[in-house]
Amino acid sequence: MTTPIIPHNWTAREALAVYEFIDTIRDEIWRRYDVQLVELLSTEHSTNPEDWASSVVNEDLDEITF
Repeated sequence: MTTPIIPHNWTAREALAVYEFIDTIRDEIWRRYDVQLVELLSTEHSTNPEDWASSVVNEDLDEITF
């Protein structure tokens, strides 16, 4: 995933609004996908190579479209 470009000319208030919006989205994603995210994260951080081979983590996440 590429790092987004953040404008340098935002005011502190604008930056805070975006930050809070992203935080709200993150919380809602966690509420909807908590179990799947926990499973994915545990597989991603597993030390067992067999987990890596069968993991969804190997999908190309750079291709997500909105």
